[in-house]
Amino acid sequence: MAGLSRWFISSPVPASDQPPYVNGVTLVIFQGAVDPAALLFQLMAIEAACGRQRSVPNAARTLDLDLIAMEGPDGPVIRSAPDPILPHPRAHLRAFVLAPLADVAPDWRHPVLGRDVKDLLKDVADQDVRPL
Repeated sequence: MAGLSRWFISSPVPASDQPPYVNGVTLVIFQGAVDPAALLFQLMAIEAACGRQRSVPNAARTLDLDLIAMEGPDGPVIRSAPDPILPHPRAHLRAFVLAPLADVAPDWRHPVLGRDVKDLLKDVADQDVRPL
């Protein structure tokens, strides 16, 4: 199973005077071993090629590519260090991640919290996120 979610528009998190963001999730299936750190490095290279400049945390950006979760042959990849931390340490707190994730992986379960994506979405129902 692989796929691309619908696009969602959301207010910045944390709240700021930045314009709304457009968010989506792509579910990718790899064959063979994939090193999370090497994959994150490649995602950051794509961001840079698209004009992303890293200044201060939570600054407006042209593109932000994150690893939300990974699964290996033995099950979910759980990493507390080094980067990337997996699953993403704030994914379960952000409707702009969970809503598109529910599009492509409606049965996804947070490997640490043990809660499914639809249940996690209930906790962030007050966040402004809607299909574009």
